[in-house]
Amino acid sequence: MTDEIQEALDKIFAADSEIYQDRGFQRRIGYGTRPALINIDLANAWTRPGNPFSCEHMDVIIPATQKLLTAARAKRIPIVFTSTAYNVTDCHNTDMGLWHHKIPAEQLQVGTWETEIDDRIAPQPGEHVIVKKRASAFHGTYLSSFLKAAGVDTVILTGVTMAGCVRHSTEDAIAEGFRPILVREACGDRVPGVVEWNLFDIDAKFGDVEPLDNVLAYLEGLELRNDLAAPYDGA
Repeated sequence: MTDEIQEALDKIFAADSEIYQDRGFQRRIGYGTRPALINIDLANAWTRPGNPFSCEHMDVIIPATQKLLTAARAKRIPIVFTSTAYNVTDCHNTDMGLWHHKIPAEQLQVGTWETEIDDRIAPQPGEHVIVKKRASAFHGTYLSSFLKAAGVDTVILTGVTMAGCVRHSTEDAIAEGFRPILVREACGDRVPGVVEWNLFDIDAKFGDVEPLDNVLAYLEGLELRNDLAAPYDGA
């Protein structure tokens, strides 16, 4: 994004912040005590170049996500990845709904390399990979019930796209009773201006946008979660 565009956005956001603040928006929801890390659609179709879904700034998003994964694994907090993929993409009895009338969803076939999580941030055994059909990670999936069963109160969100799947996952997260924390350096889209606007707007209404260092410091300060590794005792 050029300096001129960034300067224009900063000017707009400053004016819009006054409007929001005057009306009681831009409050902070804050961190809870039992987080989970949710990585939205960081699969090859979005993270690698040459695909219609390819997003920008992966040279920032992937390293930031790697740092978050290292910190989250050290504390044994729940980690979830999502990908968007479809079983039937020939438009006959398709599970794409009508989305393929707007985007090239037919290129997101279950079981293909494109819909696999980027191996630079590969899930480890025991980490969930949820294949979703809609934008939100919560829509039609078991994510909410899994998080509640694990006692999670905070979801740390990374991924793409900021205007689509990340945004809708954030909106559903707060509606489901979780505190959404978006990591600025770990969220992206295909258009830089879309990233900045949605981060600004989400921070005003749905979740807290925090810098990577802040989130890493929060994770570092957590107690190690041993309860998730304990065997089921039948209680």
